[in-house]
Amino acid sequence: MGMDSVAVIPFARADLDGFRACMDQVARERRWLSFLEAPSREDSRRYTEMMLENGFPFLLAVDAGTIVGWCDIAGAGRPAMAHVGILGIGLLPAYRDQGLGRRLMTAAIEAGRDFGFERIELRVHARNERGRALYEKLGFRMEGTARRAFKVDGGYDDVHLMGLIFEEGSSVA
Repeated sequence: MGMDSVAVIPFARADLDGFRACMDQVARERRWLSFLEAPSREDSRRYTEMMLENGFPFLLAVDAGTIVGWCDIAGAGRPAMAHVGILGIGLLPAYRDQGLGRRLMTAAIEAGRDFGFERIELRVHARNERGRALYEKLGFRMEGTARRAFKVDGGYDDVHLMGLIFEEGSSVA
């Protein structure tokens, strides 16, 4: 499985079940996402419809027809924050540490800039040092920490807020 065979494509309605299956697998690792299993099919359908209807960036990584990752940037949901996008990303374990996350994020961030977002933010668990290092390489800066914001199986983790502000003439590394 080479990363060259993995395509980065826009989400389409027909991708709902594959997206949910990928998200569910990542969520069940119980350490990267704020949910521990994929939302219901109906909740996932509502979310994906909202993403499509608004034209928000929503990309998938697909290998031989199987969705192996995603990166999306949803609007912040309030009129005074219409310039802000919230980034989410996940990759199946076998596809990590091979540059695919960077490919997905770079494409999504550029799509976010084209969409008109001026700021993109994300939350990353403190123990996700690899993720945080990638986000910093892509221009995100640490903006704060919510202490003990994540609790699973009696264990806590802090959650860092990171932000990327588009400056004139800047581009994603």
